[in-house]
Amino acid sequence: MTWRAPAVERPAGSLTAPERSLLQGYLDFYRTTLLFKCAGLTASQLAERPSPPSNLSLLGLIRHLTKVERIWFRIHFAADPAEPVFPLELGKDADFELIDPADAEAAYNGLIEEWKLSDEAAAGHSLDERFTFKDTESTLRMIYIHLIGEYARHCGHADLVREQLDGTTGA
Repeated sequence: MTWRAPAVERPAGSLTAPERSLLQGYLDFYRTTLLFKCAGLTASQLAERPSPPSNLSLLGLIRHLTKVERIWFRIHFAADPAEPVFPLELGKDADFELIDPADAEAAYNGLIEEWKLSDEAAAGHSLDERFTFKDTESTLRMIYIHLIGEYARHCGHADLVREQLDGTTGA
């Protein structure tokens, strides 16, 4: 049996919630939107790069956003000694370059697990809580805003890749 990315249901979220809930709601919406764009595709389709010479694939986006979640929430904000998702010696683009369909299911599940760990790292902390990133003070609020933008941008990429793979468009 060939593994396929499962169907996902995206949360509706509130448009009037307090700031923390609003930011978490938007982040969760974009997180699941990425997986929504992958739903029903095989591991091979997720690994396909339909726009040469671009190295962009849906699997690469899954791997990239796993890396981004870990870096911002766990490594920078929580000062968690978590290992990078990809060892530095593999290069900064390992998430997009070193693609193997055999790893698709594990990468997909790894992203979902990283979401849980990211949410745990942020739980109970004020949006105004500060941390230092590259010798500059920042806040948890900035991480939420940055990640929402990161996911939104990459969901747009996912739209284009999915359309090129099988013609599926929309939401």
